[in-house]
Amino acid sequence: MSADPTRPSTHEALQTLEIPLVVLAHGLGLPLPAAATVASAGLDLRAAVEAPVTLMPGGRALVPTGVSIAIPDGYEGQVRPRSGLAAKHGVTVLNAPGTIDADFRGEVRVLLVNHGDEPFTIERGERIAQLVISRFYRVSWSVAATLEHTERGAGGYGSTGRR
Repeated sequence: MSADPTRPSTHEALQTLEIPLVVLAHGLGLPLPAAATVASAGLDLRAAVEAPVTLMPGGRALVPTGVSIAIPDGYEGQVRPRSGLAAKHGVTVLNAPGTIDADFRGEVRVLLVNHGDEPFTIERGERIAQLVISRFYRVSWSVAATLEHTERGAGGYGSTGRR
């Protein structure tokens, strides 16, 4: 099946959000955070380490990315694990997803943990996490005596079954 050339692709219809970014001295020479494919939601964050960092099994490290960003009000940055690092090495983002608030102006750093059985070495420029920029809403609580009934009700963990 061929695509209709008169209709824009899903990717062409996506809006772009411009975000100011500062490359810090130890991030010079590294690629900017970028999507790996045209349909990727996450932008790859890279390790801006001066020398390799080895995470022992059970170990954790706060890894610099060499960039600071200015996220607009009404948006947040979510730092998420890279699935390949987690699946192949057991390395993931400890506080996943980590949140970068719109008023934060410091360096984006990634808290990695090694849940694997072997030491894992982080090299300069290695893709270590993903950054997703998401819109969010302010919450205004409406205190109520009861909540509307749903089929699930108060059923918690595991209440909807395994399949």
